[in-house]
Amino acid sequence: MTVPPADTPPGESDDDQDQPQPIGGVAARMAELIRLNTAHRQSEARFRRVVDASPSAMVMIGDDGRIEMVNTQAERLFGHPRAEMMGQPVEMLIPARFRGHHPALRHGFSAEPRARPMGAGRELFGLHRDGTEFPIEIGLNPIETEEGIKVLSAIVDITARRRSEERFRRVVEAAPNAMVMINGRGIIEMVNAQAELVFGYDRTELLGQPIEVLVPARFRPQHPALRGHFFSAPDSRPMGAGRDLYGLRKDGSEFPVEIGLNPIETDDGPMVLSAIVDISDRKQKEESIRQALREKDVLLSEVHHRVKNNLQIIHSLLDLQSGQISDETVIAMLRESQNRIRSMSLIHQTLYQSKDFARVDFSNFLDSLLPTLMTSYSVAADRIALDVKIEDVHLPLNQAIPCGLIVNELISNALKHAFPGDRGGSIKVESRLRSGEDVILSVSDDGIGISEQLDLASTATLGLTLVQLLAAQLHGQIYIQRARPTRFELTFPIASG
Repeated sequence: MTVPPADTPPGESDDDQDQPQPIGGVAARMAELIRLNTAHRQSEARFRRVVDASPSAMVMIGDDGRIEMVNTQAERLFGHPRAEMMGQPVEMLIPARFRGHHPALRHGFSAEPRARPMGAGRELFGLHRDGTEFPIEIGLNPIETEEGIKVLSAIVDITARRRSEERFRRVVEAAPNAMVMINGRGIIEMVNAQAELVFGYDRTELLGQPIEVLVPARFRPQHPALRGHFFSAPDSRPMGAGRDLYGLRKDGSEFPVEIGLNPIETDDGPMVLSAIVDISDRKQKEESIRQALREKDVLLSEVHHRVKNNLQIIHSLLDLQSGQISDETVIAMLRESQNRIRSMSLIHQTLYQSKDFARVDFSNFLDSLLPTLMTSYSVAADRIALDVKIEDVHLPLNQAIPCGLIVNELISNALKHAFPGDRGGSIKVESRLRSGEDVILSVSDDGIGISEQLDLASTATLGLTLVQLLAAQLHGQIYIQRARPTRFELTFPIASG
């Protein structure tokens, strides 16, 4: 081995390749080459281990389109042993109907290599060793190597996903309501048969169109903002709560709708599935009901005024009759009759003002009746006090009238007989429900009481006779306590209607 002169440093001759190298320098360079080669092999081994451990099928091809590497998942997915695939054209894994134009697509990727999904917008299929096809998604990744650019493909079998999507589409298609799905840009991605029927479009006319095509023109300007607000915080809910919503048919006609919004997560990003119901028929029925209620209100108002006017006429006739009579006893009887008429009139007034034509608020009725009776008998409030304790009792009209007349009679009797002269005291009126079924009504006073000599069962007074007749009409029972305090208690079952 020739060694260069001592004054010539190793590696600094004019032509290193023509000059013999020092033994030490050659050894160092060989060691470096071995180290780099070892590191390269170790790096390649790590790469192959990573690829082989990948949960997706991985296939790497060279610029000639031949398979240079596959992993275990690729063997399982395509059914070929690794040895059968190595060195073969990648087209062996592609159904025959796609093989003709695949080389051109492969060359197109090689001309502009970058990581991206393969066949965006197209359906891709793989070919199993047994000849069956299956839907796949492929991700392409260019790999720089010493031999040039290779393409590493990550392949995912999406058969299960396709089945799930197909089930979803069948469910949507069979839905009884119109269903429209849009993406985040408001573009229609899917419609069902009911949507075609409701809006009058063929689905090919709707797919790819902005959702605003189904929205009346007067609502379109604000619709994108509302749509954006929903996508910012998507949750299942009705659309436009509290607002009247309308759809727009192909023929330009509008119709009222109800819309339910449901966010859907997809591989293409968040979507919104809208369930749309044409409520034209319901709106028409609601308007018919409102019209019927308005007519009923007019009718009931007319009936109320006629009853009130007729009772007022009778009251006025009795008042005129009183003016022509000098007998105080007869005048008192006419005044009592007027009070009874006023009581019935007040019940009708309470019923009319409550807007509940099925039941009378008995508390409101007594609030109106009692002051009127006090005025009728010229009783000063500081001499006889009224204590009223009425629970929330509502009576049907056929019970409210006799019950009101009973209260009228009992209070009138107390005002006439319990406090002779200037004697003072109090009258208590109470009403409550027992077990939600029976009404207990009592009128009591701390006046002079009822004489033991008075036979209440055979009394000929009109007031007490009326009380007993009306109690029987209510299917009730009366308990009477003659003194300390004098108390009339009526118990009757509340009617269901």
